[in-house]
Amino acid sequence: MRLALIAHDQLKDEMVEFVTKHAAALDDCELVTTGTTGKRITEETGLAVSRQASGPYGGDLQIGAMIANDAIDGVVFLRDPLTAQAHEPDISALLRVCDVKDVPLATNVASGELLVEGLLDSP
Repeated sequence: MRLALIAHDQLKDEMVEFVTKHAAALDDCELVTTGTTGKRITEETGLAVSRQASGPYGGDLQIGAMIANDAIDGVVFLRDPLTAQAHEPDISALLRVCDVKDVPLATNVASGELLVEGLLDSP
């Protein structure tokens, strides 16, 4: 199972908490992340990740391309809906390709919990 993990700056702490909570299940997955999110996950949980560029530098597009090529099974993208993002078109493209390719997408912790439990059958 290959999962993408992405978090906007204001939600990186929540992503680390989320990954820590599900570390046992996620350890069995191939994790793909954007740059800073991946760095934090690796440093704070010890899980191995495949880091792409940071979101504003094309990381969202790199992960979107993986989704388009059927190389991602699910995405947890903790988005900050109250802060404008300079790379909003890239974010929209990533969300759109998830819909087009029918890839499960969670955009907050609650839906992330359901995604991980549903895909990985973790408690």
